[in-house]
Amino acid sequence: MSHDPLSTVFAALADPTRRAILERLSEGDATVGELAEPFDMSLPAISKHLAVLERAGLVAKSREGQRKYCRITATPLQFATTWLDNYRRHWEANLDSLDAYLTRVQQASPEEQ
Repeated sequence: MSHDPLSTVFAALADPTRRAILERLSEGDATVGELAEPFDMSLPAISKHLAVLERAGLVAKSREGQRKYCRITATPLQFATTWLDNYRRHWEANLDSLDAYLTRVQQASPEEQ
């Protein structure tokens, strides 16, 4: 199986706990303990979520003495956003065409329909 970074990013983002962790890290670096505070789960469980985020390249860890700090890394999110934007433009264009067609149909006289 080939390595697909985009699938790895979307799989990491599929979990609400991991999205909440990323949201917290968007405010600044945090320790594993600080990230665990709002959740009703153990530190090992949070560490597993962080490992998924690290594999996706969304989080990087560093050590300062006894503490491990986590920070968000944006590059994988930028790749995902670019991919989504391509489809957004496609669907917006299709919906604009549908809207124009429906407007023409609604404005047409009964004889023309």
